Amino acid sequence: MADTAAAPRTARIARTVIENGAVATVDPVGTEYASGHVVLAGNRIESLGPGPAPAGLTDVVRRIDATGHLVTPGLVNTHHHFYQWITRGLATDHNLFDWLVALYPMWARIDEPMVYAAAQGSLAMMARGGVTTAMDHHYVFPRGSGDLSAAIIRAAGEIGVRFTLARGSMDRGEKDGGLPPDFAVETLEGALAATEETVGRHHDPSPDAMTQVAVAPCSPFSVSTELLREGAELARRLGVRLHTHGSETVEEEKFCHELFGMGPTDYFESTGWLGEDVWMAHCVHMNDSDIAAFARTGTGVAHCPSSNARLAAGIARVPDLLAAGVPVGLGVDGTASNESGELHTELRNALLVNRLGARREAALTARQALRLGTYGGARVLGRATETGSLEPGKLADLVLWKLDTLAHASIADPVAALVLGAAAPVTASFVNGRQIVENGRLLHADEDTIAHETRTQARRLARITAGR
Repeated sequence: MADTAAAPRTARIARTVIENGAVATVDPVGTEYASGHVVLAGNRIESLGPGPAPAGLTDVVRRIDATGHLVTPGLVNTHHHFYQWITRGLATDHNLFDWLVALYPMWARIDEPMVYAAAQGSLAMMARGGVTTAMDHHYVFPRGSGDLSAAIIRAAGEIGVRFTLARGSMDRGEKDGGLPPDFAVETLEGALAATEETVGRHHDPSPDAMTQVAVAPCSPFSVSTELLREGAELARRLGVRLHTHGSETVEEEKFCHELFGMGPTDYFESTGWLGEDVWMAHCVHMNDSDIAAFARTGTGVAHCPSSNARLAAGIARVPDLLAAGVPVGLGVDGTASNESGELHTELRNALLVNRLGARREAALTARQALRLGTYGGARVLGRATETGSLEPGKLADLVLWKLDTLAHASIADPVAALVLGAAAPVTASFVNGRQIVENGRLLHADEDTIAHETRTQARRLARITAGR
């Protein structure tokens, strides 16, 4: 008897075709096309190359004429503190320690509605400016403040970006010689338990994950040695990455020598905090030995040029880090020390800041800056096999930058226009194959509502801090 069962139908994958734009792939050899195409199939890049897309493609649901645009991988932000969106413009003439002392009394009073609004504001600003993968290092968990991690993750999902939550912690309060108020820190046991619970609830280890979690004690001067050591052991047991602040200021280096008898890099290595699964923010004050240790262990760096300048922390040795093979990405940092909140500006500032000094005119090039903001960031977050460059099979995270307006039209090199010119408008931004920005506006969240709520929560926090 013949089998009359119907043969299974092959699933149809919707395709989006982008044509006629310049393409900077940021692949391993830096392939670029003066006029090229990119074909998206579902949440993946199916093909790309020079000229128009191949004829005969099926299931094409959309064609985008990218004339006058540069197509790049989406920007990847490797360091941020979203909650600071509601404390922008304060302590504007302070170094890091004085700035922290001035602002910790406010930060210690944040709660879930404030953190959610601040996360929306931070994410909205980045997404509008070409960020497709974001991260947040959140380490302030005042008692009774609500489920702050869930609020941040909810905001990322609503905006539509790929996201890493670096679940931070502090257990060294003022009574133990730290900077944060005692009521804003956790116990060692409480921090470790809450971090493990956050990983268990929210971390997705799959290759196309939209949400991942890292273990992220805050810094040497707000965290005990035990929390650093046991946090590293926890992260490796759970199979997630590790993040913290490192070598940001000369004061931190002095602190580490006085308290631990060694510099920050040696201290981190003694607690298990160097390795391919680790990235640190800032890394400004590093000597040759420190850089060699990072290169030897594959430890990554989140370079935050605007914040480093705002707080007078210094200039990170990015060209030397890159020459040694250290993974380096870019970070906005918290918007209480980088009020613009945009990663695009960090492309330009990284290039300019690293050229300061005699005979440094080629210390960093426009294409190196773009690589820092895309592939470099993906590598730092442990996602370079999935995103950060435009290659067949990689996730469909990409941006169309409009470069034919007054601001850029007379610059022949589109990469130079993007990096050195004014902030380029984002005509379209895709994350996981889904468009999240069109003509500079968010598609899945209302910017005016977000702006109103961030102002409301900023004023509320100011009143609470003032005791009104």
